[in-house]
Amino acid sequence: MTRKSPADLRSARWFSKDDLRSFGHRSRMMQMGYSEEEFRDRPMIGILNTWSELNTCHSHFRDRVQDVKRGVLMAGGIGVEMPALSVDESNTKPTSMLYRNLLAMETEEMIRSHPLDGVVLMGGCDKTTPGLVLGAISAGVPLIYLPAGPMLRGNYAGKILGSGSDAWKYWDERRAGNISDEEWQGVQGGIARSAGTCMTMGTASTMTAIADAMGITLPGASSIPAVDSGHQRMSADCGRRIVDMVWEDLTPDRIITAAACRNAAIVAMATGCSTNAVVHLIAMARRAGHDLTLDDLDALGRETPLIANVRPAGKDYLMEDFYYAGGLRALMKQLEERLDTSCMTVTGRTLGENLAGAEVYNTDVIRPLSNPVYKEGSLAVLRGNLCPDGAVIKPAACDPKYYLHEGPALVFDSYPEMKAAVDDEDLDVTPDTVMVLRNAGPQGGPGFPEWGMLPIPKALIKQGYRDMLRISDARMSGTSYGACVLHVAPESYIGGPLALLRSGDVVRLDLAARRLDMLVDEDELARRRAAWTAPERRFERGYGHMFSRHVTQADQGCDFDFLQTDFGRAAGEPDIF
Repeated sequence: MTRKSPADLRSARWFSKDDLRSFGHRSRMMQMGYSEEEFRDRPMIGILNTWSELNTCHSHFRDRVQDVKRGVLMAGGIGVEMPALSVDESNTKPTSMLYRNLLAMETEEMIRSHPLDGVVLMGGCDKTTPGLVLGAISAGVPLIYLPAGPMLRGNYAGKILGSGSDAWKYWDERRAGNISDEEWQGVQGGIARSAGTCMTMGTASTMTAIADAMGITLPGASSIPAVDSGHQRMSADCGRRIVDMVWEDLTPDRIITAAACRNAAIVAMATGCSTNAVVHLIAMARRAGHDLTLDDLDALGRETPLIANVRPAGKDYLMEDFYYAGGLRALMKQLEERLDTSCMTVTGRTLGENLAGAEVYNTDVIRPLSNPVYKEGSLAVLRGNLCPDGAVIKPAACDPKYYLHEGPALVFDSYPEMKAAVDDEDLDVTPDTVMVLRNAGPQGGPGFPEWGMLPIPKALIKQGYRDMLRISDARMSGTSYGACVLHVAPESYIGGPLALLRSGDVVRLDLAARRLDMLVDEDELARRRAAWTAPERRFERGYGHMFSRHVTQADQGCDFDFLQTDFGRAAGEPDIF
């Protein structure tokens, strides 16, 4: 392998020339106390840190960045921390998904405009993984992803709690009057006990597992709990390794191949992944120039068994248990015959080489292929006259009785309307009713919020029901569960068929046939379509204005149309500045 020389470094354009511009760059580095030998002829590593005091998942990143810097320094580079937009899931309204593409743009532009030879991407909370990776793919410099890691398992009154999943469960019990204020407060204080992301197989752990399987983390890095000392060592290892990647010119296009994206999709299905994985995987693959589709994902879902017995798709365990059982390397070892093990990874070795020696230490947490949690993967893609461009359901996380279901629709045009109705104990609803929320997609939400796990009406909760068929053009939290059809495309806000559905229309779901239809004749639908009028736009200024005009639909990954690969790569720009 041909290694770069110092003159080949991207940062040399800033620091190595004998001209006035480089004089200015060097003098300003010296202004911060650096001597020239510290930054000249050494790889400059950008450490993109999504820490903030409102991002609970990343509260340990203030310390971890020092571990990364230590590793960079040991390998002979210089590490510079650069704050990146912290799109936290816990406190961002209306949804962090609105800002995923803003983080991607910021990442791409920070790399493009600064003297960075490689980057360590520090993320983990749901949208930070795809946001950082999307931008870094387009920038094209060597990258390594550092996952935040899951928090410790929750605990209250001797019960193990899973973030998100148990919140939904206990909230239903509270609405039914089955738990006291004291118990509710106890759950609130015990469900999130440390730094780190949700410890269920929600969107955060799904996306870091995808990054791991794609080959852009150190092997197994996605499984390490946030507060484990191994996480500190992994952070320092990231710093050391990225310096070597710069000298090796190991760029994202050599790692994020079509085969690597397929590997990531297979692993996602086997983990019981969040439905959000569909949107982010398609976007990431397409940024790398690979046309991954909903149908590709459905085909992989049909043939990939779910083998991670981790909530919410699994029944018993959490991410801490998954780590002790061998983590993602062990799960991938079980899938080895289904993966392309020749794919290159950030280690400079192939995926197959990285999996050598991996073992499963608990076969109930990480099941063998012969004894899966669910015989197919965790996601299925539906088509039909309600969703001609696709919709997504998580069969492993809902009651099988809804796999074939017909019932009358109960349609809500907004989240506030739906929220008020479900608490009405006189609501005209039965267990066969199909609840529908529309105007909650990428443009309608705005931003594609996680409203898709519609609350069970109080009238049904008090009768003992805890699931029903629900349909929306929204997303749902990866920690959620139930018979929820999501990501209906095209969305109702732009005139998709969901906009034509009326309360009382019969809706039919046939999971085996992958169909979702409203049983309304075409002449009636044509009349409704002719009478439909577009709602007013949500945004008149700023980033929201840009978002609403350029975001693609759910089946296309919700990326901005002007950030797709046809618009070129950032880091290869001519030296014109």
